[in-house]
Amino acid sequence: MNDKIHVLYIDDEDNNLKSFRATLRKDFKIFTAIDADEGLKIAREEEIHVVIADQRMPGMTGTEFFEELVKFNPDPIRILLTGYSDIASVIDAINKGEVYRFIDKPWNIEQIKNSIKNAADIYFMRRELKDKNLKLKKLHSEMNQFVYSLSHELRGPLMSISGVSKLAKMELKDPDAMEYFDMIDSATGKLDDYIFKMLDFYRSTKIDNKISEINFKEIVDQQLSAYKAKFSIDHIQVDIQINQPFAFYSDDAKIRVILNNLFSNSVQFQKIDQTENKISLNIEVGEDAATITLADNGIGIEEKHHPDVFNLFSRATQKNVGTGLGLYMVKEAVEQMGGKVNLTSVFGEGATFEVQLPSMK
Repeated sequence: MNDKIHVLYIDDEDNNLKSFRATLRKDFKIFTAIDADEGLKIAREEEIHVVIADQRMPGMTGTEFFEELVKFNPDPIRILLTGYSDIASVIDAINKGEVYRFIDKPWNIEQIKNSIKNAADIYFMRRELKDKNLKLKKLHSEMNQFVYSLSHELRGPLMSISGVSKLAKMELKDPDAMEYFDMIDSATGKLDDYIFKMLDFYRSTKIDNKISEINFKEIVDQQLSAYKAKFSIDHIQVDIQINQPFAFYSDDAKIRVILNNLFSNSVQFQKIDQTENKISLNIEVGEDAATITLADNGIGIEEKHHPDVFNLFSRATQKNVGTGLGLYMVKEAVEQMGGKVNLTSVFGEGATFEVQLPSMK
């Protein structure tokens, strides 16, 4: 650090001020004040990193000075000089002035020099952290806008391609060319699904909870209808049981992320040669929590993969489907809402996911 540490020293004894300035001016940029009012004036006009104040001053004590200082500038690190043992004033200083440390008078030059340097380190670390927090907030806001803008800009052309493909297939006279349009439809469908996955990923990991009353039947009906509109699941027997005798409060968007990805995972990992593919969804809502259980009779997950199945981009099988995001998003959404998710699975027989969520009101 090239610039000197800025130190403000308040003491009602002029000799102490002169001695302090003469002793420390080579190491620090020193500001002095003969009383608290003058000290507050300097603190308003100058950039101060460390403030040292005598506790026993006429008109306003050191503790009272710090209490006034933090009202308009809480950043400087505060050191209190005490020339007597007074536990009440020490406690008061801690509670009201947020004092960094205490130094007994008469002060020792090396002691006070080290105290100033340590206090300044804290000041600059806090300032750096504050600057980084501001940058993170700005980045978070920009990322929100970018994600939704990107989604819109990508989905618009995709829908145009899909629409043109459907029109072309209606007027197509060459049956051999139909295969190419089916390939276009398949590719645009996969890309559109991936865009939705990206939005779900962002909702489940980056956006704070937005609490509202949850109607599980309504959400499940909507999610299932949307899924059926995009993918064929006629070969799967879906059994849904919802028991919600109590009001439940949570994040609607994250609930949808959990349900959509658990259901999608079960659909993708069904057995190809099985005659009876089954998925069961059971939701039980209690007074303070809800339990979501989704079970299937698909290919299951080998036990050795259980510890990693919720990791980002993890795939528990060699089957070339999915993005490796689904179960990670489930875990992130569940944990952000203070819940837990558990997996039980026997390889070759199916998998069961149980999600426990607390009501958030």
